[in-house]
Amino acid sequence: MNDYNFYSELCSLTNQMLSGLSDWFWQEQLWFPKGLGWADLEDRDGRVYAKAQDLWVALPIALIFLIFRQIFERTVATPLASLLGVKETVRLQVPHNPTLESYYCNITKNPKQTPIASLCKQTGFSERQVQRWFRRRRNQDRPSLLKRFREASWRFTFYLLAFIAGLASLIDKPWLYDLKEMWQGFPVLTLLPSQYWYYMIELGFYGSLLVSVASDVKRKDFKEQIVHHVATILLISFSWCVNYIRAGTLIMLVHDSSDYFLESAKMFNYAGWRNACNYIFIVFAAVFIISRLVIFPFWIIYCTWIYPVTMYEPFFGYYFFNGLLMVLQCLHIFWAVLIIRMAIRFLTHNEKVDDERSDKDETDESEEEEEQAKKDMRKNGPVQNGHTVHNNNHSKIE
Repeated sequence: MNDYNFYSELCSLTNQMLSGLSDWFWQEQLWFPKGLGWADLEDRDGRVYAKAQDLWVALPIALIFLIFRQIFERTVATPLASLLGVKETVRLQVPHNPTLESYYCNITKNPKQTPIASLCKQTGFSERQVQRWFRRRRNQDRPSLLKRFREASWRFTFYLLAFIAGLASLIDKPWLYDLKEMWQGFPVLTLLPSQYWYYMIELGFYGSLLVSVASDVKRKDFKEQIVHHVATILLISFSWCVNYIRAGTLIMLVHDSSDYFLESAKMFNYAGWRNACNYIFIVFAAVFIISRLVIFPFWIIYCTWIYPVTMYEPFFGYYFFNGLLMVLQCLHIFWAVLIIRMAIRFLTHNEKVDDERSDKDETDESEEEEEQAKKDMRKNGPVQNGHTVHNNNHSKIE
């Protein structure tokens, strides 16, 4: 009986805490300017407004994206990769060594000089043999060109279709041409069906990216990608709840305008179509800089930062929304530096475009491993376990 009373009181206390937290979280002064509130977004007179509970729809959409992606990669991306000459890489298999394998899995994949000396004593290998073993072991875990091609083709397909759909839904809207129109009548802005689905599909897609990021190819900007996905999800969700939908649709359109160029450049890069990759990348760089470093900060952020305060006093939601936009802008600057660096290298030295976020490191070490394996074959005959070295250097298509 005492245990029952204890758990009953605990449940009652928990419910009170959750209720108090909910009341604090949804208080109107956090979300709306003074004098406005949730009552202003109640459906009336045949007009429909965005509601927070609508966001739950994004969860099954995210699940559908995850399932459909697996189907797409198998039935569309893989045949397309074969058509373009992208093949599954056969990696060199290292001889099994329990000591080195344990160190690789449990401590680090990149041992320093002192641990290498210790491992040499434990295994009887030379320092060069230990370094080569770890290099080949890391290479075994690297994603193949086919895996990277599948991911790029999936994102290319979504970003292209999302940009076309977003442009179609906004082409006849006045706030696409006059940004001040996005605040006319705020917050009593009627929700259109096209806006509803545009929001839910984008939110579901970024939710699926956040879930799949653990299994996707790891890049050097992995942490920045996580920040970007989280900030984007918060931005979409918050702008929906407070009816910043017109601003939100413009922000999503700007972001989708360049991403499909990048993904298509990657696809051609993995296929070995160097010229196509390079020129598409230059187009991507130009669109990215114009959309992310000019239109986004000087038009959209300016309009969300300056114009609203002429209509109402700043409030928490105003600062929160613009703060998220500034987080995205910082990421845009970070990526723009990498993009400009690659574009300058291509334009001044006519070098091939490499993805500085990840592909450069992966490709360099992979190619180094293949070259070492070729030397080993010339000296020692067939490589370990009977596997042959697969050549990833496809011919250029002029």
